[in-house]
Amino acid sequence: MTDAAPLRLGTRRSALAQAQSGQVAKALEKVSGRRVELVPITSEGDTNRASLSEIGGQGVFATALRDALRRGECDLLVHSLKDLPTTVPEGLVIAATPARADSRDVAVTRDGTALHELKSGSAIGTGSPRRIAQVHVRNPRLRTVDLRGNVDSRLQRVATGELDAVILAAAGLSRLDGDPLGELKAESLGLAEWPTAPGQGALAVETTTDAPDDLMAALAALDDEATRIAVTAERAVLAGLDSGCQAPMAAHAVLEGGDLRVRAVVYAPQDGWRIGIDVTETLRPAHVEAEASAEEYIHANGSGNGADSADGADPIAAAREIGLSVAHRLLERGAADLLPRP
Repeated sequence: MTDAAPLRLGTRRSALAQAQSGQVAKALEKVSGRRVELVPITSEGDTNRASLSEIGGQGVFATALRDALRRGECDLLVHSLKDLPTTVPEGLVIAATPARADSRDVAVTRDGTALHELKSGSAIGTGSPRRIAQVHVRNPRLRTVDLRGNVDSRLQRVATGELDAVILAAAGLSRLDGDPLGELKAESLGLAEWPTAPGQGALAVETTTDAPDDLMAALAALDDEATRIAVTAERAVLAGLDSGCQAPMAAHAVLEGGDLRVRAVVYAPQDGWRIGIDVTETLRPAHVEAEASAEEYIHANGSGNGADSADGADPIAAAREIGLSVAHRLLERGAADLLPRP
C-alpha cells in the first residue's frame, strides 16, 4: 500500500451493505494500491419502517449517500444497483459495475417445501410489488405479508414460525459472512419463470464526475462489461415504462457471446395476469475496412423488437436502445393498464 490518504467509501450501515462494500473495498485496494476505509451513512430507507410503496421505494437508500458524496464526506459509494433510480444525478457517475452475482430470488422456508407446494393460507413475507405478484402467480392460495428489515430479522421471522417463507435476493445471502440461513432451506427461483428486478445481483460504484483521474482509472479496472451491458438494458426497460421502482415488473438480460437476450414481464398486482416479452438481439462488430477497425453495433435479427440498427454505436448505447424498445413493445401490448403511475 502507498502512503497516500485512504480512499473513503460511503456505504449504508446494514450488515449486507457493509459486506458488499467491503468486497469492493478489497478489490479497489488491490488495483489502486491505496487503503480503502468504509464510511457508514444512515439512509431514510434504514430508519423509516414504513412500506417501501409508501415512502417511495427506489432512491430512499441512495439519497443520503449521494448527499454525503457531494459534500465531500466520502470519495465513492457502493449501491445495490436495483435500489438506484434510473436517472443518475448531474455531477455523479456510475464508474463501475463489477461482475454480477446470482441475480435470482430464493424462497426461504423452514423445511424446504417448494413455494408452489405450500398449503393454502401460508404467510409469505415480502414488501416488493413484483414479488407479491409473482407469489400469486406461482401459488394463488398463499397470502403475502409486507416485510421490512435486514436479512437476519427476516429470516428470524421464518425460523420462529411467524412466517412460512420469505422471498430474498440470492446475491444478498451469498455476500453475507458465515451461514445466514442456518437450519433454514432456500429454494432458488429460476429466472425463466421468476425474472427479477432490473439490476438485481449487481453493484454500482458511484463517484463524482470530477473525481481524480487515478480514482477513475482504478474504478474502471473493476468494471465488468458484460454486466454493464446487461443491466443497462434492464434499467432501460424500467426507464421506458416510466412507472417508478414500485411497479410490479421484472427485467433480466444476459450477454452470451455476441447475443443480448432480454426478458421482461409486467404483472397485475393480484390476479395473475401478466404481459411479457422475450427478445434476443445481436451485438457484434462492424468491420470498417477503411480504418482497419471495428465498432459495436446493433444488428436486428428478425425478432421484430423495433430496435434501430446503429452502425458505430457502442454496445452500452445499443443495450439501452434495446431495453427502451422492449419497454415500448410492452406498452403497446397494454402494460400501461397494469402499471401504477409515478
